[in-house]
Amino acid sequence: MSIRDDVTQLACDLVAIESVNPDLVAQGSGEAAIASFVGSWLGGLGLDVEVVEPIRGRPSVVAVVPGTGGGRTLMLNAHLDTVGAGGMRDPFRPVVDSGRIYGRGAYDMKGSLAAIMVAAREALRLDLEGDLIVGAVADEEVASLGTSAVLERFKADAAIVAEPTELRLCTAHKGFVWLEVEARGVAAHGSRPDIGVDAIAHMGAILLSVIDLDETLRHGVRHPLLGSGSIHASVIEGGQELSTYPARCVVKLERRTVPGEDGASTVTELENLIAISRRHVPHLDASVQMMLDRNPSEVDAESYIAAAVREAAAEALGAQPDVIGASYWMDMALLNTAGVRSIRG
Repeated sequence: MSIRDDVTQLACDLVAIESVNPDLVAQGSGEAAIASFVGSWLGGLGLDVEVVEPIRGRPSVVAVVPGTGGGRTLMLNAHLDTVGAGGMRDPFRPVVDSGRIYGRGAYDMKGSLAAIMVAAREALRLDLEGDLIVGAVADEEVASLGTSAVLERFKADAAIVAEPTELRLCTAHKGFVWLEVEARGVAAHGSRPDIGVDAIAHMGAILLSVIDLDETLRHGVRHPLLGSGSIHASVIEGGQELSTYPARCVVKLERRTVPGEDGASTVTELENLIAISRRHVPHLDASVQMMLDRNPSEVDAESYIAAAVREAAAEALGAQPDVIGASYWMDMALLNTAGVRSIRG
């Protein structure tokens, strides 16, 4: 069998193991079974395999192809978990048709996981000077607990996050910030407008300002690969019955960020937005808090890891790969924050 055939077969084996993230779908099995398979496969190559499991039942697997010494260390990263299967028919029965694999996780990202596992096997024959680290990580689809835990135990000079790119080189991606805005009113019976304060109506003024902020962001300074930041309201809750003034209304917002923007700057944006809303609602009582901050990421397209991947891709493809940015977040940001120069490809 060719290397291509080996990757195809291994990807099918991986798709057949349900590894839906249980924090997305309560019935999801998580990573335990697939981690066991990956660990056994890599261990069968004679590699030392370590399981990193900061939360019981959510393991990541790390294997190291040792170098001969004197070279840089490269980490290959792929995640074990998938999103839910939705309405897919037989999502965990892989089907190969016209050179494509169909099944939950085949694209995101068990095909890539299979590729880095086979790459580790092939690297054993190359007498590389530096170490090659294969990180098959848990929980990328939610909180990236796997990559965070692996980075506490393993260091590398550079990394390739093997998320699919349609054969392009990805050097940047957006970040996101989750925010919660609370508007406070005064509960009262609907017959007492003299004392009731409508928190939901007051939140309406804030939401109008959110629309204006999103419009400003989209027409502002643009990143050459990522475009602009954005903001939208995701969840709203408030009130308890038709006959009373609501004392509280909460809106949860998502702010997508580009390099130069972060959680602190977005909190300031929202505080300014609330201040603007008070021009229309003088007695507005509202506050904002940050729930989660995931930074955007960018690596110089001329950095040594980007140049090495570009050169290898050009040799394989017969042409230079396009350089792109991704609108969504991925573990690349965690690696770069930890000082591991990382690209996606």
